[in-house]
Amino acid sequence: MDLRGIPSLIIDPIESALSGGLKMYLIESKGVAIACMLLSLFLLGTWPALFSLLERRGRLPQHTYLDYSITNFLAALIIAFTFGQIGKSTAEEPNFLTQLTQDNWPSVLFAMAGGVVLSLGNLATQYALAFVGLSVTEVITASITVVIGTTTNYFLDDKINKAEILFPGVGCFLIAVCLGSAVHASNAADNEAKLNNLSDDRKAGRCATEVSATEVEHPNSVGKEDVEKGDSTAENTKIGTAVFLIELENRRAIKVVGKSIMVGLTIAFLAGLCFSLFSPAFNLATNDQWHTLKDGIAHLTVYTAFFYFSISCFVLAVILNVSFLYQPVLNLPKSSISAYLMDWNGRGWALLAGLLCGLGNGLQFMGGQAAGYAAADAVQAFPLVSTFWAIVLFGEYRRSSRRTYVPLISMLLMFTVAVGILIASAGQRNEAAASSSAHFAV
Repeated sequence: MDLRGIPSLIIDPIESALSGGLKMYLIESKGVAIACMLLSLFLLGTWPALFSLLERRGRLPQHTYLDYSITNFLAALIIAFTFGQIGKSTAEEPNFLTQLTQDNWPSVLFAMAGGVVLSLGNLATQYALAFVGLSVTEVITASITVVIGTTTNYFLDDKINKAEILFPGVGCFLIAVCLGSAVHASNAADNEAKLNNLSDDRKAGRCATEVSATEVEHPNSVGKEDVEKGDSTAENTKIGTAVFLIELENRRAIKVVGKSIMVGLTIAFLAGLCFSLFSPAFNLATNDQWHTLKDGIAHLTVYTAFFYFSISCFVLAVILNVSFLYQPVLNLPKSSISAYLMDWNGRGWALLAGLLCGLGNGLQFMGGQAAGYAAADAVQAFPLVSTFWAIVLFGEYRRSSRRTYVPLISMLLMFTVAVGILIASAGQRNEAAASSSAHFAV
């Protein structure tokens, strides 16, 4: 049998499709868009847990965020040079590299503004995690994002989402933030009671507010091997006990005992306000609802917008965190660039967190471009994932009272309902470009 013609049977159709004007890879199917949002929900709910893990094990947050920023930007580059370069560039839909040379600066500035507020929000979240815990921080930030950001996106998207479904979902998030506040208050009371009931002989030992000279001078030298092996003293102590809480306080990078709860709540609310703005800014960058682009200039593709978005996010993160090395906040010890470069303790986890966050944001934007950014905000239900990690990894609510478990379960149920409702509200963007049969779309 002559098999010499088989390669041409495979290659010729591909070359024909490319020469025929195969366009960029775009998500057009509502089902695929929803799948992107669900995967994004998991990724965005996981990276804060890695931040919290490293802070609890004594790594300086400035070091963690600098590592995170590298792979977060790398994710945007990967998406731009793969999905953004597939197919032939056309005037209606130029590919990534072509758009870099076009006069599309109004949309670029919207994308970069979104990156700025996201960077500020993520930075604030890192510190809020230490004060109010993983679950409550994510509940507060996600709920504010949905209430403000989703409502804004609904009107920017020309109301393509079903209002009768969308806004009840927003209401569910409002209820969830109230339940989350109740969880935090109750859990804080439980922890205070545990510490008050600590036996006199334990109180006579090392207090939670005492820190040795070694820990002050070298905060990242405490338990370095434990970070990699995960066998710290605090982890070997029964999770949820007063002894566990004391040992955790002595070990962690950000000291929270004796600090006002309002400090953490204020930081969390500020993070939520920042998060509520980045998605509408990205929406304006890709769809130009305010008609800021000149005639004949194509809208930014989601991949190009995400690239510019990530550039501003990366630059601001580096500037702020390098300054925090030398002028730290919240009484953290000073560090330096050389100390950061030498700190490999937990670096792999920080790099993974940045990659997860970058891919999660990219998938959210890809799904939002197809199904509407208001529906894409369903990924703000990621506290479901974060709470799971908080319970499994950190035992946040271990040995808490029934008055804590009731609102905790209610909060998780409300978030489950909320994400279902927001996904059900998804519409489908109707654009002339999107309807072309030449699209390479799924």
